[in-house]
Amino acid sequence: MSDLNWLPRESGAKDHFLWKDEHFSEKEPGIIFEKKPILDTAGNLVEGVYSAWITLNNPKQYNSYTTEMVKGVIAGFQKASADSSVVAAVFTAAGDKAFCTGGNTKEYAEYYSKRPNEYGLYMDLFNSMVDSILGCKKPTVCRVNGMRIAGGQEIGMACDITVSSDLAIFGQAGPKHGSAPDGGSTDFLPWMLPMELAMWNCVSCEMWSAYKMKRLGVISKCFPVIKQNDKWLRNPAIITDKYIEDGEIVYGEFKSGEEGKKAREIIKNSSANFQLLDKEINKILWTYTNLFPGCLIKSVEGIRLKKKFFWDQAKVINRHWLASNMSGEAFLGFNAFNTKKITGKDTIDFIEYRKRMANGDALDDLFMAAVLGKPIK
Repeated sequence: MSDLNWLPRESGAKDHFLWKDEHFSEKEPGIIFEKKPILDTAGNLVEGVYSAWITLNNPKQYNSYTTEMVKGVIAGFQKASADSSVVAAVFTAAGDKAFCTGGNTKEYAEYYSKRPNEYGLYMDLFNSMVDSILGCKKPTVCRVNGMRIAGGQEIGMACDITVSSDLAIFGQAGPKHGSAPDGGSTDFLPWMLPMELAMWNCVSCEMWSAYKMKRLGVISKCFPVIKQNDKWLRNPAIITDKYIEDGEIVYGEFKSGEEGKKAREIIKNSSANFQLLDKEINKILWTYTNLFPGCLIKSVEGIRLKKKFFWDQAKVINRHWLASNMSGEAFLGFNAFNTKKITGKDTIDFIEYRKRMANGDALDDLFMAAVLGKPIK
């Protein structure tokens, strides 16, 4: 074999990061970026290889993302992608109530509504955020620590796999609050669900449990997070027995009535313990570590391309519609939600809206005032 040591070579890895750490912050709201050592099956730290954790840190507003946080997510996935010591990226959030409830409604209502051009520029950032997840050159894991709703559901579905707390709920909010789930759900759900279930999930704004999402194959796994007397308690608010009622599979549905009320009280008075969830995350990361990285990412992207194809087809035109909508239904929907503490309602008067629309009324200030809630005296 020829000795090629005489050829000039540079040593050391180049810096391929687009940003340093200017988009990361421990302050709320913000994005935390951490590199954590990989753990072997015995729980020992493995030197020199890591997972990258990108954490939404806005728990007081259910980890809804602000404009600056969107930039941080993009930076986080680019940093994970370009760091050869990183095996995989874990996308999660602070606290135990929510992974993410979507865009920050306060910012939407008080700044972006009636500013369609500004919201269009924001949507360019949002689209880049989804692109950064779908284009990350490392496998991506969504660690769901609580509610994954609206845009939070969409950026979560952009990840390769999801492991969830069994207290989490999943769903869309768009048509109820002035938008459409065009940040990924209309593209991803038809790949993940039968068409009619994808349709209902998108438009109904119905919340589904982690167990139902697991049963239907939208997420990979869910784990109990309530521990009582050294025993794990499955989410008490969910029916976990497999039986048929009125032609429907009941497994994974929410309990109702007094039984449901009692279960919610148990949850309210319990603290979340993510031990089993994180044990599974570590297991996944260890599996990835023991695969050829080039073969791994080619395999991952071969699957991703199917989701990405439809996302790429629609994201530009969706951007323009979502921007335009900020002068109409989105203005009403986001402001109704943002003023719910004043009016006692988080939605508009849909019946009044439809009556005025049927009458051909102009969508002017009088129309909007008539359908928005009135302050509670």
